[in-house]
Amino acid sequence: MATTEVKPSSSKNPKKARNPSLAPKKDLKKKTKKTKKSKAPAFDNNTVERNDQNIESDEAEQQPTSASEQLSFFLKQLDSAIGVKVSPLELDPIKDKCVVELSQKLDQNVSNLGEHIKMSFGSEWRETLCEGIEGKVDPGNPAVLVVSSSALRSLELIRGLHSLTKQCPALKLFSKHLKVEEQVSLLKKRVNIGSGTPSRIKKLIDIEALGLSRLDMIVLDMHTDVKGFSLFTLPQVRDEFWDLYKTCFHQRVLEGSLRICLYGPKQAAPKLKNNKKQRQTQH
Repeated sequence: MATTEVKPSSSKNPKKARNPSLAPKKDLKKKTKKTKKSKAPAFDNNTVERNDQNIESDEAEQQPTSASEQLSFFLKQLDSAIGVKVSPLELDPIKDKCVVELSQKLDQNVSNLGEHIKMSFGSEWRETLCEGIEGKVDPGNPAVLVVSSSALRSLELIRGLHSLTKQCPALKLFSKHLKVEEQVSLLKKRVNIGSGTPSRIKKLIDIEALGLSRLDMIVLDMHTDVKGFSLFTLPQVRDEFWDLYKTCFHQRVLEGSLRICLYGPKQAAPKLKNNKKQRQTQH
């Protein structure tokens, strides 16, 4: 009897029948996603020039230089702070002389303050600012008042006035470590220059210890502190200054007997940023 040879079916030998293209790959390694490093933006000369122009334009807006620009800046601050508007009729007689236009050849820093004030008084600077002879002028009546936002800043500005105060020292008109009684005693002598904060200056005027009969110029310090605040923007001090100005200085400015000197960069109120939200947006 003949025997038939039975070939093994493909089902019994799956290795031969399996499609190699469908077989799992050996030594398959997990691929890790590679994070691409972000490239720093490329800056060409045009980009740098545009940025420089933007910075210059911002500085130009913050630092008015001409007398008319400074006057416009000051009147806007006056209006926004206490709602006092100066009419064109009031402004016309004084607009050319009520704001001191400082020299552009000198930086407006502490060390140059004395030189700027000296030039603003012309040929009479020595007699008005330096002489210490009593009897010629009423005691306690300075020719210049420097108003700043803090006692520390007032002290710094007094150091800048050293060249003008050798014969007649500048008077410290702030409350830190100084009692009113001590300042009243010092105001019984000749005073050419005083430097202080709005609240103490007004207090001494109110008690008639500080006189204004000789006052020719008020120097308003526009310096900003580490937080970006200045005399015009620091809470409480800002209100104290405008109260002092409205009560004691404004009418004299309108009469043309008092000049205003804005010393330093003129800046708008600082914008407070939410650091927490800023960090979240960055991440």
